[in-house]
Amino acid sequence: MTDQVLDVIVIGAGPAGLSASYFLKTGGLKQLVFERGTAGESWTSQRWSSFRLNSPNRLNELPGNNYFEKDTEGFCISSDYVLSLREYIDKFQLPVLENEAVQYVEKLKGKKLFRVETLTNNESREYYSRQLIVASGSQSERKVPGISQNIPPHVHQVHAGEYHDAMNLPSGSVLVVGSAQSGCQIADDLADAGRNVYLSTSMVARVPRGYRGRDIHDWLLEMGFFERRKEEVTDPAQLHMKAPHLTGVGQPPKTISLQSLAKKGVRIAGKLYEVKGEDVFFQSNAADHVKFANSFSARVKNMIDDFILKNDLAAPGNEYDEEDVPDLNASCIAGIDSLNLKKENVSTIIWATGFGSDFEILKASRPGQRRHPNSKGWNIWD
Repeated sequence: MTDQVLDVIVIGAGPAGLSASYFLKTGGLKQLVFERGTAGESWTSQRWSSFRLNSPNRLNELPGNNYFEKDTEGFCISSDYVLSLREYIDKFQLPVLENEAVQYVEKLKGKKLFRVETLTNNESREYYSRQLIVASGSQSERKVPGISQNIPPHVHQVHAGEYHDAMNLPSGSVLVVGSAQSGCQIADDLADAGRNVYLSTSMVARVPRGYRGRDIHDWLLEMGFFERRKEEVTDPAQLHMKAPHLTGVGQPPKTISLQSLAKKGVRIAGKLYEVKGEDVFFQSNAADHVKFANSFSARVKNMIDDFILKNDLAAPGNEYDEEDVPDLNASCIAGIDSLNLKKENVSTIIWATGFGSDFEILKASRPGQRRHPNSKGWNIWD
């Protein structure tokens, strides 16, 4: 068996898994990368046609690569990003096995070895490795609330991960449930396509697209925001926050907010909580959601101002951002507490209610989990 043992097995051939594989190859370690679909699968199967990455291209480069050197400030579409991943695999000859789904992982008793069972073309295979890197992501399973079962059958229902564009939906109005990044971006896409849109909101933060002459990501990176570890977070609520309102769509990309969507005709409602026949009911908390997004954006900008002052940095003043102007009175909300689906010709409901994780394949190995201090988000079992 020892002749067949790998040093490391990597599960997942997205950006994290490929980055890990790159460093493993640089270090001369014997490895394999398993991908249940094709490299960058979720970027192909779970993104809509107008989707663009939320970060500038220069921040999306993988280690040792310069794929986006001719358009560093652009925001690429998902298909271009997938192409960059495929070229990365070819360029560095990374040992990626596509369409090989990991079925089970176990740590062999009395041995410092993992047995990994995979399935490809209905054929079961097994591999052995001394270490395991799980880079399959925590957003792999679509989440749809149970209340969806009460929606009348004549209404078409899709998850945000299945949405492609307005043309592929039945004619009529659309109710988008969920107002984190995907929900707001899809509502924006539908409004641009001329659809009548209702948006059921929840408590989601907003950040400006840019501030004081720089992209918001540049400030957050320089302030070390993305390097904070779980044990350093003093407010537990921050660990469960939804992805903030942000988009890479537009030339140049602009801030996206509930008030900017309302200007396009999107009707802003509170959280959906009940379905009775043709009627859906919303909580009266839409104004709270608008005010929370306002306050979070202001908090982020104050953090940047303090950082600039503390470090004596040269930066221009705060430029006017119409989409980020606080809606202090929450005047953008539609003020509706219910909606009759038939009367308002709602033909489609899009559940932008997020994704969950499924790590059942690791059940037997979880006791040995640790996070490597230099892992940048990889979970390593050894």
